[in-house]
Amino acid sequence: MPARTPTVRPAAAPRVRRTSTASRSPAAPKLVLLNRERSILEFNRRVLAQTLREDVPLLERLRYVCIVSSNLDEFFEVRFADVLEAARLPDSGITAREMASVVEDAHALIRDQYSAFNDVVMPALKQQGIFILNHAERDAKQRAWVDSFFQTQVRPLLMPVSLDPSHPFPQVANKALNFIMKLGGRDAFGRENRIAILKVPRVLPRVIRLPAALCKPGEQVFVMLSSVIRAHLAELFPGREVEVFSQFRVTRDSDLEVDEEDVANLRQALRSSLSTRHFGRAIRLEVVSSCPDELTDFLLQQFELPEAALYKVNGPVNLVRLNQLIDQVDDSVLPEGAAALRFAPFEAGWPAELPRSGQGGSIIATLQQRDVLMHHPFQSFDPVVAFLREAVHDPDVLAIKQTIYRTGSESVLMELLIEAARRGKEVMAVVELKARFDEEANINWAERLEAVGAQVVYGIVGLKTHAKLMLVTRREAGEHGPLLRHYAHLSTGNYNPKTARLYTDTGFLTADPAITADAHGVFQQLASQTELPRPRCLLLAPQHMHARLIELIGRVGAAARAGVPGARMVIKINALTDPALAHALAAAGQAGAHVDLIVRGACMLPPGLPGLSENVRVRSVVGRFLEHTRVLWFCWGEGEDEQLLYLSSADWMSRNMLRRIELAWPVRDPALRRRVIEECLDFYLDDSLDAWQLAADGRYQRVEPAAGEAPRGAQRRLMQALGA
Repeated sequence: MPARTPTVRPAAAPRVRRTSTASRSPAAPKLVLLNRERSILEFNRRVLAQTLREDVPLLERLRYVCIVSSNLDEFFEVRFADVLEAARLPDSGITAREMASVVEDAHALIRDQYSAFNDVVMPALKQQGIFILNHAERDAKQRAWVDSFFQTQVRPLLMPVSLDPSHPFPQVANKALNFIMKLGGRDAFGRENRIAILKVPRVLPRVIRLPAALCKPGEQVFVMLSSVIRAHLAELFPGREVEVFSQFRVTRDSDLEVDEEDVANLRQALRSSLSTRHFGRAIRLEVVSSCPDELTDFLLQQFELPEAALYKVNGPVNLVRLNQLIDQVDDSVLPEGAAALRFAPFEAGWPAELPRSGQGGSIIATLQQRDVLMHHPFQSFDPVVAFLREAVHDPDVLAIKQTIYRTGSESVLMELLIEAARRGKEVMAVVELKARFDEEANINWAERLEAVGAQVVYGIVGLKTHAKLMLVTRREAGEHGPLLRHYAHLSTGNYNPKTARLYTDTGFLTADPAITADAHGVFQQLASQTELPRPRCLLLAPQHMHARLIELIGRVGAAARAGVPGARMVIKINALTDPALAHALAAAGQAGAHVDLIVRGACMLPPGLPGLSENVRVRSVVGRFLEHTRVLWFCWGEGEDEQLLYLSSADWMSRNMLRRIELAWPVRDPALRRRVIEECLDFYLDDSLDAWQLAADGRYQRVEPAAGEAPRGAQRRLMQALGA
């Protein structure tokens, strides 16, 4: 049975000041929001800081290096590409100075990332007997093995192209590894074509482990594919000299352009356009730091990029690939007394309220008595699978409806939906085909569901369906005969068991008639696209969530202005970039409300500005698990009936509020509400291990424990309280 969640005293609030709006002069300063792109880069600085923590196991520190690279890839592929496009418009409001600051921050972050990798992580790996050797560092036997590997596994797949009018610069795929070379001498036809390009096939492993027989006892030796190819480049051009060369990688705009209003079948249109993602407009060029200017100038010209888009790196051009090294390290081959290389395995707990799988009992029967809250990954995601499996095999369940955003290419939940349709149940799946980088997996699931007779819709044209909702409809005996009863699962995170072990999220199982009736209405509207009555409990975007949140923020501010004790808000989200919500929060703080924001990523509201945001505090938590829970707590008094607490699928971004299908649902049970406040808010406001505090200038400082106190980490406490 899980340990009882400890009671924790909320963090002490700073003295709250009320700013009189009546006495302000017309010349009073206005609140200027922080730059969104720079705030995103600041988040990645906090992730990078994990690589410097000695209390984090070594391979996990390397993993954070990889995560930063992956995040930056997406930043350039998506966000920065959008900014560049917007900056071309005369009324974009994006100044040249702002663009220059973003580019400068990106360059500085990448320099610091490679410094952390080369100066901190690599030496630490060597101390643990883990080596990444270049050609000069390999001994004779290792070189012989690498040469054999190249000749048998690599060279047959390589096809360099020497450029001339009949051999133009090739199409280079997004984020692929390539080499550029300047050649001396003449080709087989007596010509002096000087530039050659080598595209490295994606099917080749980027990190290769050498056999144990070639390593000293207690050591593990790896080589990068780029190093293997580099050592054999001359062999690809017999009779010619490779004078200079460099690895390079180009990052491209990866947004899919599909006019939803002008296609007959969105699924077919998206499938046909997926291949174009690899060859969008170039955004960033990466080369090694030793790349000569003449080669970088040539590449910049080919990709039509300015010099500011060039990133010279001191190491491999794609650090994401080092995840392959992490996967191949054998933890048993370590020097004596070596520290653990990975986080200790964590076994999630099972909610005490629910019967365990295989031990009898019914989740549906439990929900007839009470709501159940699950806090992932500290509590297992398996009850969600068990709930759906029970519904699939229950002969009295007539219909199952579910939204699908990111579920992965392999999903037990999708297989269960397919089984339900085969069993003759009415299955409706709202599949979001435009979930970025998951389009192909979702298209495949949609086709499989359609093939067994499930009703599949793709949401609403122009809006992404980001809400996480499952609805089970069951025939039951009623007082006056058979009736239909709904059971729902609502979540802040995706229906993906894999990410449910890595992200913090809350899931909510309920048979509350008000909530389930609203959930049924959501599915009705997604299918029929007809106007329905306003929901009783749920907040829906884009219909009214945005306006309702501003209204609730205003209510808290009005209570504070009236001197009501306890007027405060605690908001835990992943991003705050919607200007209207940011200004509303600042206004509530000016009225005297205490505003605590726990924002994992980008936050555009600068806290602590006198007369503007001095009653606002912003913190971010970066730990073992990716923070993903969204909790909204509004208090306009101290009574139970003077507060509302919502869990939500939506971040506070304009796109979520105005261009996505999102939902938030209330936690109405007082005991569950207190649990959410404690686990999701109080623990995080009390964190002095993984927390960072935002300053008014947009920079973050790590929160340190008080003198003489041990650091307290929210995630660590939740693992202890809720784990198995």
